[in-house]
Amino acid sequence: MQEDSGTAQDRLLDLRADCGSCFGLCCVALPFARSADFAIDKDAGKPCPNLATDFRCGIHTQLRQKGFTGCTVYDCFGAGQKVSQVTFGGQHWRSGPPEHARRMFDVFPVVRQLHELLWYLNEALTLPAARPVHADVRRALRATDRLTRQTPEELAELDVAAHRQEVNVLLLRTSELVRAGAGRGKKGRPKDRRGADLMGARLKGADLRGANLRGAYLIAADLTGADLRGADLIGADLRDTDLTEADLTGAFFLTQPQLNAARGSAGTRLPESVTRPGHWADRH
Repeated sequence: MQEDSGTAQDRLLDLRADCGSCFGLCCVALPFARSADFAIDKDAGKPCPNLATDFRCGIHTQLRQKGFTGCTVYDCFGAGQKVSQVTFGGQHWRSGPPEHARRMFDVFPVVRQLHELLWYLNEALTLPAARPVHADVRRALRATDRLTRQTPEELAELDVAAHRQEVNVLLLRTSELVRAGAGRGKKGRPKDRRGADLMGARLKGADLRGANLRGAYLIAADLTGADLRGADLIGADLRDTDLTEADLTGAFFLTQPQLNAARGSAGTRLPESVTRPGHWADRH
């Protein structure tokens, strides 16, 4: 993905997972524990028993029914195909010595973090209110893209946390600019719920226009019919959050994994950057 190719909206599409071009890295590199999200325990670097020899999931269409809901809410932001086809030049982890596989598994989560940053930076370029920082965002976008194209050895040594911190300064400024005109609370200021513990909160019909919900814990919260237009949802935990009939038009820094973890309906209004999860259609 080059910053100067296509529009920011086009580049967001490029940051979607292409499992057919990946070597099942999320099914091998990442660990998971038996829980409501996963039916079994699996160690990092160990292939999931459902992974077929062609690197495809053998139960892809039945993941929820088989107890692997966690897989349905995961997204690599296109890091899987980048690591498989670019970083390692199409050489899969089953080929070569064990060290080759270990390097690939170590690099995958690093590139995944960088690709998530690319998602936010590209989205920032689609927000007209953030135009004052667009030049800085483009520079950060180019720098982040260059990092994703480093060698496996360079990626393994990369201080991702430090780079995230630098990018976050721009994302915070973007948030301030966008939310300033998105909505006002009763006292005339956008609501600041950053990092708030709102687990199970009853927020049915709440006016959260322009709210700062960065990193908020909204697990199992009732946001039925809530107005979230122009809200910053970066890092918000939306597991089992009820978004039935909620309006998220213009909400930003919302990712597909967050939405996949939530509940919603045909009446839930969404920003263009995400798609309606298929399992929402099962709700009555």
